[in-house]
Amino acid sequence: MRDAPVRLMSLDAFRGFTIAAMALVNNPGDWGNLHAQLAHAKWNGWTFTDCIFPFFLFIGGGAMTLSLGRLAAAGTDRPGLLLKLTKRASLIFLIGFLLNLIPNFDFDTVRIPGVLQRIALCTVLAAPIVVYLGWRAQLAVITALLALYSALMLWVPVPGIGAGVLEPGQDFGAWVDRMLLGGHLWAQAKTWDPEGLVSTIPALCSQLFGVLAGRVLALELPRTEQTAWMLFAGLVFLALGSSLDAVLMPINKSLWTVSFCLWMTGWALLAFGVFYWLLDANPHAIVRERAGRWAKPFVIYGMNALFIFAFSGFVAKMLGFIKLAQPDGSRHSLGSTLYAPLKALPIGAANTSLLYAILFNACMFAIAYGMWRKRWFVKV
Repeated sequence: MRDAPVRLMSLDAFRGFTIAAMALVNNPGDWGNLHAQLAHAKWNGWTFTDCIFPFFLFIGGGAMTLSLGRLAAAGTDRPGLLLKLTKRASLIFLIGFLLNLIPNFDFDTVRIPGVLQRIALCTVLAAPIVVYLGWRAQLAVITALLALYSALMLWVPVPGIGAGVLEPGQDFGAWVDRMLLGGHLWAQAKTWDPEGLVSTIPALCSQLFGVLAGRVLALELPRTEQTAWMLFAGLVFLALGSSLDAVLMPINKSLWTVSFCLWMTGWALLAFGVFYWLLDANPHAIVRERAGRWAKPFVIYGMNALFIFAFSGFVAKMLGFIKLAQPDGSRHSLGSTLYAPLKALPIGAANTSLLYAILFNACMFAIAYGMWRKRWFVKV
């Protein structure tokens, strides 16, 4: 194996693309009027929106290999590396928890799980696997974790319901969440949470698949061959996910089923493979240069991904929390006030909702661009 490059333009661009997609789907003008692909699947099945979180975890795994794995192989103090990652993950968890607290700061009902919280947990759990284990052992861990999750979800009976029921609030993971986090779950469901504890097991596997993809980049192979292997693996994972969707568990983001984990890993490999080919692996410099120009906005987004993720969430909450007095004496949120002129456009409700999301995304990019120009990169 050779030392993998510390920084890949393709990884930053893929990360930035994912952040841009997140800002787009999380901030529509009207949640009641969405294009189908810009909303999560209601339960089983998937949409473009369901790809975003798995992509984040896959990217995080690849980045761990390129940084943490390289340092460990170079003889850096491994317990020290784990302590550093634990501190970083703790800060990410705290940021996610604080976002859930805003704006009411009600500790009695605050949601404890969340996207950043799951990323933090996966980072902590993946770190020793990356630092101490080779690729064969990492693959064995993934296999064991997916088997464990399947056994828990399909064979362990839920009191009053039974085993293997994969309906909202009735599965084993939802029961565990109610037992341990009752009163602190997703407000829209109350009886289950899409970032619950048990489903973090297969989410960790999504990150570990990213770790293995990062190891491919460290192989002594031409970059064109690395790309081919990633694209081939992506097709294999799609086939596996589709097969398990039919015979084991349906593709379901809220449960992060095994089929969902494999299916989304397949799409992540294909998407990253395309970015890698265009920006880092293509043998023609002119192609890499031209691709780099159109990918530059994504790279800029990706350089401050965590900050934009957290800041966009904070701004969205404030747009809903701040109330403005209207001429008729009523009070509307700042977000609905800003949306009103767009809502009047004769382009259809779903399109005006999308236009608002695009404009919100443009504002976030303007902030990311300003930070990039000033060389301000927020690290935790």
